[in-house]
Amino acid sequence: MRKNQTVKTVKIKDQIKKHKNTFVVYCILRALVILAGIVSLLGGNYESVYLCALTLFLMFIPAFIEHNFKIELPSTLEIIILLFIFSAEILGEMNSYYVKFPFWDTMLHTVNGFLCAAIGFALVDLLNVNAHVKFELSPFYLAVVAFCFSMTIGVLWEFFEFGCDVFLHTDMQKDYVVSSISSVLLNPEPVNQAVHISDITQTTVNGTPLNVNGYLDIGLYDTMKDLLVNFVGAVVFSVIGYFYVKTRGKSKFAKRFIPTLDRTDTKQ
Repeated sequence: MRKNQTVKTVKIKDQIKKHKNTFVVYCILRALVILAGIVSLLGGNYESVYLCALTLFLMFIPAFIEHNFKIELPSTLEIIILLFIFSAEILGEMNSYYVKFPFWDTMLHTVNGFLCAAIGFALVDLLNVNAHVKFELSPFYLAVVAFCFSMTIGVLWEFFEFGCDVFLHTDMQKDYVVSSISSVLLNPEPVNQAVHISDITQTTVNGTPLNVNGYLDIGLYDTMKDLLVNFVGAVVFSVIGYFYVKTRGKSKFAKRFIPTLDRTDTKQ
C-alpha cells in the first residue's frame, strides 16, 4: 500500500514538474473561484455559489482525463480549457461579461469551436496511432471528422440554450435589435412571397412601445452568429489538424493543441 502511494506521489510530482505552467494557472484560477464562492456565500448569493462549485468541477476534468485515460494534454491546450471555463462561468455568468462586453459571447463560441474540433480530432487520431486498433483515416477525413464533431457540439449547445429559454424562461439566446425584416406572414395574400419592411424604428408589445430602436429579434441572430463563429474555430483547428497528420507530428505549433497517448505510464 505504501509503495503504491509513493509511486502515485512521484507520478504527481513528475506531472507538476512537466506541466509547471499549467499547474500555476490552475492554482491561480482555482484560488480565484474559491474566493468568489466564499464572497457569494457570505452575501447569500447561492446561485453564484453553485456556479463556483460547477467551475471547480469542470476545471478538474482535464486532470481526471489525463490520469484515468492515459492521455497527454498539451500544456497550451489545457491552459486554454481552464481559461475558457473560468471566462464562461465566473466572468461571463457571475460578473455579467456577456452583457457588459458584446464580444464576450462571440469570443467564447469561437474558442469553443476550436476546442471541440481538437477533442473530436484527438478521439479519432488516438485510434489512428493505436497499434491494437485496426483503424486508419486519411488526414482529410480526420479534419472532416474534427470539423463535424465541433459543429455537432455547437448545435447541441444551441438546443440547450433554446430549451432553457423556453422552459426555464432564461435569456441564453440573447435578443438582437434589427431595422428590417422579411416575412411571408405579413403578406395579406395567401401566397409564399415575403413582404419586406425596412427602416423599423420601434417595437410594440401588447400596445406598449419597447425602448428599442427597431424590431426585437428573440434568438435567431444570436444563434446563427454563435454557429458561424463556431464554424470559424472548427475550420481553423481542422486545417491545423490536417497538416499535423500530413507531416505526422512534425509541426511544433500543432503539437500545442493536440492530445496524445501518454507512453510514460505504460505497464511493464
